[in-house]
Amino acid sequence: MLNYLDILDRAQTGPYISEENWDLEKIAMTTRRLVKKYKLEWNPNELVTDDAALSEAIWKAGYEMAVELGSYSRSTERIIQLSQDEIDSGIRNMPQEVVMGEGKDARTLYARHLNDERAPLFFGGSPGTPIPEKIFLANVISYMQEPLIDLATCGTLVEVDGREVRTGNPIEIVSTRRELQYMRQGLKRVGRAGMGMLAAQSSVSELGDLAAAHPDYLRSCDSHLVPMLNELKMDHRNISRAVNSLEYGMVNASLPCVIVGGLGGGPAGSAVINVASYLIANITCLADYHILHPIHVRHVATSTRDVLWVINATGQAFARHAPSIIVADIYPKSGAGTKELLYETAANAIVNAVSGNHLEGCGAADGNAPNCSGLEARLMAEVALASHRMKMSMKEANDFVLQLLPKYEHVFTQDGNPGKPFNEVYDTVKIEPLDFWQKMYEEVKTELKEMGLKL
Repeated sequence: MLNYLDILDRAQTGPYISEENWDLEKIAMTTRRLVKKYKLEWNPNELVTDDAALSEAIWKAGYEMAVELGSYSRSTERIIQLSQDEIDSGIRNMPQEVVMGEGKDARTLYARHLNDERAPLFFGGSPGTPIPEKIFLANVISYMQEPLIDLATCGTLVEVDGREVRTGNPIEIVSTRRELQYMRQGLKRVGRAGMGMLAAQSSVSELGDLAAAHPDYLRSCDSHLVPMLNELKMDHRNISRAVNSLEYGMVNASLPCVIVGGLGGGPAGSAVINVASYLIANITCLADYHILHPIHVRHVATSTRDVLWVINATGQAFARHAPSIIVADIYPKSGAGTKELLYETAANAIVNAVSGNHLEGCGAADGNAPNCSGLEARLMAEVALASHRMKMSMKEANDFVLQLLPKYEHVFTQDGNPGKPFNEVYDTVKIEPLDFWQKMYEEVKTELKEMGLKL
């Protein structure tokens, strides 16, 4: 693999191009050409497809894009060029296993295959969601205490000691360290002190990320995000996150948030960009594993038909052609205290379980409000494990999702479905779901069983 200093050099000396021209000439036009070349189409009633030829075409198109375009540095307005040999080396060196956590709580993330005999693993938390400090600890414990949750993640602290957190401000250092203090405290409270984490979520810039790289905060057995900006872009702030991991040894999780309906056009083009993003992130983000988080250009959620198709297409492309560790980030439109959140979670869980992905969630209410709880993460894991135990086929998975869609698609035509904040769906002292929320969960589980899901 490359010496990472070569990437820094290329970000300074690569060919110049304005960001607007990168977006239009490189991303939009290349995507359109590749979609046409490989005759890529999607069917809104076939969100989980068993079409090996389609999967291969998406893979080839994404590979061609990665080799042709490379990445773009927003900080220097230069193209970070990558050769085909370097892309191939990145594929060969994709980690097949990554151990996170320590002692009895350690878990091994692995590259899943289609029809894998090994069950997916689960990160519990509401990544990116703004959480007030007064409920932060209780909120993360609600996920950590769930027996089916293997690894922990969290939302972001929006204030510390009553002071608003601002990006790039020194208070970001305080907030990220405070987040990790709460996370470590929560793990000890539930008797899982060694559990691995994907944390430093309160670090929007590189400041907090750098400040948390310490055994008292993020251990070397934990992971942090190295985001890739839309589309196929890096900047010095996020490259700094990768550089920070070189000697310290944190696990790097690449995060491209491909916008479905954006520069790549529809689902087919977005899947191509997502494949290319991972191939580039192997090198520019020093990725140990990848977060799968395509978002809808208007609805944000991962539970729309087109985004579910992209999730399935991307997961399948890698499971079939270059197995790597992919963790899908579930972002429902609806929030805690609503049945729609549970239906959306179930649809996401089924699609990801059969597509070769691990699962993370849930970023309820589009990740825009603290309307999230451990209960929907419990359902996420239960549904995914049921799908795995049933050895669900792609066709069966698609049939289940088509039954679920009418139960929640109406939320995309209304002004959201935010539900209630954590402290209105959980007892924050006992850290238990309130009766009405527990009852909703049990009613939805009954519905899922009647549909044929063996929970």
